[in-house]
Order: sequence, then structure tokens, then C-alpha cells
Amino acid sequence: MVERRGRHTALVLARLGMKEAYRATGQRGSREGGTAQATSEQQRARAIREALEQLGPLYVKIGQILSTRPDLVPDYVREELALLTDQATVRPFATFVPALESELGANWRTSFSSFETDRPLGAASLAQVYRATRRDGTPCVVKIQRPGSHGTVLGDMTVLQRASRVIAKVAPHFNEVIDTGAMLDVIFRAMGDELDFTREAANMKDARKAAKEFKTIKVPKALIATPQVLVQTLADGQAAHRLKEDELSRKRRKKIAKEFVAYMFKGFFTERTFHADPHPGNVLVSSDGKAHVIDWGMVGRIDRSMSAGMLGTMIGMAYNDGPALAQSWIQMGSTTPWSDIGGFTADIARFVPHVTNASLAELNFGVALTTVLAFSAHRGIQTTPNVSIVGKAVANMEGTVRHIHPDLKLSDSIRDALQNILLDMARDLASPEQLAQHGLHAVRALTEGPGQTTRLLDDLAARQLTLHNHTRFHDTRFSKTAFGLALLALHHRRRLG
Repeated sequence: MVERRGRHTALVLARLGMKEAYRATGQRGSREGGTAQATSEQQRARAIREALEQLGPLYVKIGQILSTRPDLVPDYVREELALLTDQATVRPFATFVPALESELGANWRTSFSSFETDRPLGAASLAQVYRATRRDGTPCVVKIQRPGSHGTVLGDMTVLQRASRVIAKVAPHFNEVIDTGAMLDVIFRAMGDELDFTREAANMKDARKAAKEFKTIKVPKALIATPQVLVQTLADGQAAHRLKEDELSRKRRKKIAKEFVAYMFKGFFTERTFHADPHPGNVLVSSDGKAHVIDWGMVGRIDRSMSAGMLGTMIGMAYNDGPALAQSWIQMGSTTPWSDIGGFTADIARFVPHVTNASLAELNFGVALTTVLAFSAHRGIQTTPNVSIVGKAVANMEGTVRHIHPDLKLSDSIRDALQNILLDMARDLASPEQLAQHGLHAVRALTEGPGQTTRLLDDLAARQLTLHNHTRFHDTRFSKTAFGLALLALHHRRRLG
């Protein structure tokens, strides 16, 4: 399977190369100037997009992520990659019957009073989706995995892993700033749940729990889940990008947009698990003013350090604080011997004032984040691979909100949600489990060796306490320890006072 997928990938790329060579030959001497160059770039970008769509779902996802990475891809290619869609040719329903029989049993039809097999609701590279009705009258959708798609994606993953190792060898300087292997690993993990619908069902369960506090946000309920078949409640409504201006009032649109952003923020900063592909097609808006978030196969997961760093980045952008944004961004990654931190901070300080109060109609917030990413790469600062997934989610979220209520300012949304986010983070850090962990980190720091303890006491005596961090990704354990111990001290002070 791996060798076959490798040959197929090479063949598609070879065809792309041949087209480029033929195009370059045909244009040589025929036209000159900027118009010819622009046309050539557009054709090249379109050919790349078509090749990725032909290669399948994994390459489509990677292309979509690359559309948010100006440090890796030229702007004219990124614009074309943003158009990538995972649409596939509709296959006859009979193709999927073996999966239904193996997963639900030979009498699978008895579970439904109706099953619309003539036309699927959707057809993608990994699955087709059909509308049906359960025996108890519950409207539902049935998602069935395409035969062979599981092995195809795993084969593609192996091919790309081999390619990343080659890149690391032939371009070590580049790989130190852009760790392609780690970036691919993050993407593979995020996509893993798409290959097993029982895991997607578990994601939906967690997402429904997180959505309870939002009046306009709904998540379908999984009714039956097997590795290849997922039956879930019907999500009413139409895709966000198909909404017409007169379908919902401005007040309802604003409410939906604000709650959707707040829901995504909760995933980024509180749950640290979030929908990694919230594009307009995955958010169905109903006539009663509800947003149904569907397709939970691609989910991002980040740790506390990454979440805090991203929050600091967004706060810096919302409050026009360039140095704070730069510091938070650096803490999410690591420096290299050639890093120019001063230059990066100056870049950000010049850039942030232009984006602080812009609405979605005036500025693409996702592009603003990718601009920071470009500055970072240019100044030799390595960014954590998780930024690829978070950046894609933010860009998709913004694209969805733009269709619902383009006048919304994400900076205002950040300010509105900040208090609740900080309270949730404080409660998390002050929990008994976290305080115990912080205490162990503090004890370990003091017992690692007499030399370090002596230096710490000297710093305290000189009233100059500096916590040196030599980890690859700037672990924030010490700052969290200090915060946790401070909360504990305040608690005891209140009890004694």
C-alpha cells in the first residue's frame, strides 16, 4: 500500500512538473511583463491545488493548513490553496452496503423507517453522508466511510513522514525553524479521529457538553458509532456561506457570531480541545437562530503552555501591545542561534496598531496571525508545530463568522471573553491536583543540586530572581508554580485574616 501510494504521488507530481515545463515553454517569448508573470503564477497555483485534490483527503488538509503559512508558501499559492475543498465524486450507494452490513449487521435496514439512498447529503474523500429516519421517528444522518480510504490515508502518512526525514537531512537549517516532521505529526494526530468514527462520536459528546452554556450553539448527538459507520441526529439549517442577508435579523446574526467565537475560545483556552476545521460548510445555521457545528473528525488538542501563549498573543493583538504579543509568541516556540528577538519585537510593534480595532469586514484576523508567523520565521524563531492547527482553526472560524456577521470585531470578542477565560484558568491552576503538581515542580527545582539552590538564594538576597528556562519550547512550569503558590498563600492569608 505504501509503495503504491508513493508511486501514485510521484506520478501526480511528475504530471504537475510536466505541465509547468510545457507552460513555461509556451509562454517564453509570447508575452512579457507583469501580466504574463501574474497569469503564470495563477496557473501554477491552480495546478498545485488540483494536484492536492487529486491526491486525496490528507493532502487536501495539508494544503488547507499551508494556506495559513506565509512562512512556507508564496501569497499567490496560499490564495489558491484557500479554495481547496474535499469534494469527491459520488459513488453508488451499493458501494457502501458492505460497510453497513459488517458494522450494523445484515438486517441494518430494520434500524431505519426510511433511508434516502438516491442522493447523498454530501460526498467527501473519506465518506458519504445520507439522510434517514430511525424507527422511533428521529431524523438522522448516516455517515459511511469510503472503502479503502483508511488504508489510503495511512499510506499517505507514511510517504510524507519519509519525505520529512529527507527534508531534515538536506535542509537542516530550514528544519530547525520549520520542523516539518513535528508539524506533520500534529496534523496526523488531528486527523486520526476521522479514520475511526467511534472517536469522532466521543469528540461530539465532549463538544455537546462544552456547548451547554451557549444558547445558540448546538452539536449533533451520536446515536450509533462504529469504526466505519456513524449515525447522528440531523443538524437542521444551511451552511453559513449560503445564508442570505434577509434570512436572519442583524441582532440574531450578531448573537450567533459572538457565541460561536466564544465557544471556539473556550476550546482554545479552557478545554484545550477544539474543532480544527470549523469552516462555513461545517456550521449550519437554522431559521430559529441556532448554529449547528458538525463534522468532529478533525480535532485539535494543545497543552496549557500553548494555550496560555496563544491567549497572550491574542490579548496583545486586542490591546495593541506589540512587545507582549512578541513575548507570548516566542514562549510558544524556541529561539535558534541566529534568532533576532529585537528585530521580531520591532516588527510586531509596527504591525499590531493596524489590526487592533479592525472588524472582519476590514481585516482578515487569521491573516494577521499568519503575518506574525512570517515575521517569526524571517527572524529565525521556531514556532511550535501546534500553531499550524490553531492557525487553521482560527482562520476557518473567522471565515465562518464573516459570512454570519462581518461587522464583528474579534478584538472585542477577546475582551468580552477574557474575564471568564482567566477565571477558568485560575480555577484550573488552583485545583488540588495542579497545586500538588506545582509544589512538586518547586521542590524538584530546589533539590536538583546545591549549586542551583545556592544561585537561587543568591538571587533572592540580591532581590534579583530570574528563572532560567533551558527547555526546547520554553516550559512555563515555574511561572505556573509561582502563580499556584501565590493563590495558595492568598487562600491561607484570608483564612488567618
